[in-house]
Amino acid sequence: MSDTTRTEPTLEPFPEGPSPEEKEAAQAANDADALNQAQAELAALQAKNAELGEQLLRAQAEMQNTRRRAEDEISKARKFAVEGFAESMLAVVDSLEAGLAHKDATAEQIREGTQVTLRQLKSALERNKVIEINPAAGDKFDPHQHQAISVVPLPPESTQDANTVVNVLQKGYLITDRVLRPALVTVAAPK
Repeated sequence: MSDTTRTEPTLEPFPEGPSPEEKEAAQAANDADALNQAQAELAALQAKNAELGEQLLRAQAEMQNTRRRAEDEISKARKFAVEGFAESMLAVVDSLEAGLAHKDATAEQIREGTQVTLRQLKSALERNKVIEINPAAGDKFDPHQHQAISVVPLPPESTQDANTVVNVLQKGYLITDRVLRPALVTVAAPK
């Protein structure tokens, strides 16, 4: 057998928990960390708030500038809307003045000059999207573009349908797709 010595287990005292002072110090350290973290978050949120406030002010200023520019453009558009039309009418005015300045013109020359001036006028109107409404006899009456001055009975031998244009008393005009003046027409009465 071997000689072994047996030692008795020694009981060490069970460590006691932290003292109340240590607990208080740990709690104070935790509170200080939480306070520092909350202050950092608050500073970050305040910086973000200031940045968003600045972005809002810039957006509002940009919106006001855009609105002002749009109002200026609308004002200019209204003021100078007829500029293109007026410019195209200048050639017509020049032709009329030239015709009136020619004192020794014959009736034929006056007629030719008037026809040229009328072509210039019609061309200027077409360039500015003023389109003539001149329905032919027999065209269906269109209340959107024609104004019936009278309804006339057709002779029995007529093959023209009822509710069609018989005669144009005055041409009408469209500007783009809008009726500027309807054509004044007489319309065939029902048989």
